[in-house]
Amino acid sequence: MLSTPGCANTRLAACKSLTMSMIIGHRGSRHLWPENTLEGFGQLVNSGVEGVEFDVHLTADDQVIVIHDATLERTTHSSGPVRTRTLSELQSLRLRDSVEGLPSLEQVLEVFQNSALELHIELKTDSTGQPYPGLEAQVIGTIAQFGLQQRSVLTSFNHEVLQKVRHLDSSARVLRSVDHSTLAQAGGFKQAMIQLEALPDLLVAVEQSLLKETLQQFSARFGADRLGVWVVNHDADLRYWFRQHLRQITTDRVDLALQSRART
Repeated sequence: MLSTPGCANTRLAACKSLTMSMIIGHRGSRHLWPENTLEGFGQLVNSGVEGVEFDVHLTADDQVIVIHDATLERTTHSSGPVRTRTLSELQSLRLRDSVEGLPSLEQVLEVFQNSALELHIELKTDSTGQPYPGLEAQVIGTIAQFGLQQRSVLTSFNHEVLQKVRHLDSSARVLRSVDHSTLAQAGGFKQAMIQLEALPDLLVAVEQSLLKETLQQFSARFGADRLGVWVVNHDADLRYWFRQHLRQITTDRVDLALQSRART
């Protein structure tokens, strides 16, 4: 599904035949607004981009919370693993550079429910690097409650997490994030490709330095309409990637991305 400027104001189905890359706001466009906040997400709704990326973890009381890191030090004025705090405790904390506490998945989906944005929801691992038991089912169920299955893409660096998603919901849209460490963990490029190709209709988003090295190989295997790049924040890089006509470009600077796309 490729997109042109203004596609966010149309039905997503109408965008499929268009040819410009979608712009995805990374953590809500974290270089413009505090990351993974209701403020940033609200700003993104009317920004002119086509999608948003954000991250989810499980709390101590098995609720889904939106935060990137598995620990609290970087983005809050507290410390320790997210998993050791209840939803209420996490929402009572204050995010750095914001007056907000951590939002729940339900609160974030409420922001986007009446928009046209595609929702890229990254299923994170805990502070030990292990998948959260039951996170996949929780997220799938919450998305269904809001009727957002068609606009949601569940993403992960972890192959087993995406396999679990597809086991729970064979129609779920899934995306695998890939970087150099992903290839190393899989045992090299060839083994990683076998793993990626095992999931039908998988979208693939590749870290930009790796994709520059391997663009021909990834394009040959997945096609531009299933391929994205992350995280692109500088004008020269944005212009380069827009010229590749990939499915999507994920960025912390949606303002620069919109300007660059308009000039491409």
